[in-house]
Amino acid sequence: MKTVEILGVRINNVTMAEAVETVKGLLEKNAPSAVYTPNSEIIYRAKNDEEFKNVLNSSDLNVADGIGVVYGAKILGTPIPERVAGYDLACNLLPVMNEKKAKLFLFGGKEGVGQRAKENILKKYPDINIVGIKNGYFTDSAPIIEAINETEPDFVFVCLGAPKQEKWIHENKEKLKCRVMMGIGGSLDVFAGEAERAPDIFIKMNLEWFYRLMKNPSRIGRMMDLPKFGIAVALSRVTKKS
Repeated sequence: MKTVEILGVRINNVTMAEAVETVKGLLEKNAPSAVYTPNSEIIYRAKNDEEFKNVLNSSDLNVADGIGVVYGAKILGTPIPERVAGYDLACNLLPVMNEKKAKLFLFGGKEGVGQRAKENILKKYPDINIVGIKNGYFTDSAPIIEAINETEPDFVFVCLGAPKQEKWIHENKEKLKCRVMMGIGGSLDVFAGEAERAPDIFIKMNLEWFYRLMKNPSRIGRMMDLPKFGIAVALSRVTKKS
């Protein structure tokens, strides 16, 4: 599988359809697999956090979650075909789970969010077997690991936010009896109806980030990482050429 490196982070050069097929292939492995969804903010953070960068690069699949990553790859002369957002990838995998009657474990969010997400998912995909729910507020991973291992799920949606979710998956991967673990941030809140996805027009125009900023102006500090990411990518290309 072709890959692109952006600020030292490996991104798999895949379309949404190819990402889905790759995850389906990971289900056939006899060991747990990790799927991460780095956006430009995550990649910029990893640039200055060697441990986090190594965690991201240890995954079985990294998809480009964010138009900034797509533009960054283009600046470097190694274009990525399209954005593959973590939430969208999860949504595209739900029909696969339904067809296979797969076991899904939901991990993250506030108390009650997982249950509401379960109810909404099952309304559309009743054959998915949602075998466990744990909220994202914990001090000890042992009970979570025990719950996952008791149910041996095919998929675990880990929704703790970056870098916590990626580091949790990396740290506990070898202890778990499951197939595919996906770090997909706030997706559980969207499935639960607690958070609203940007309208289609914003998504199609690659302005989902702007919609989020309008809805939550306090994100402006985090959004400042976007231009920093762009500048860092441009400088890395100049350095590479030199």
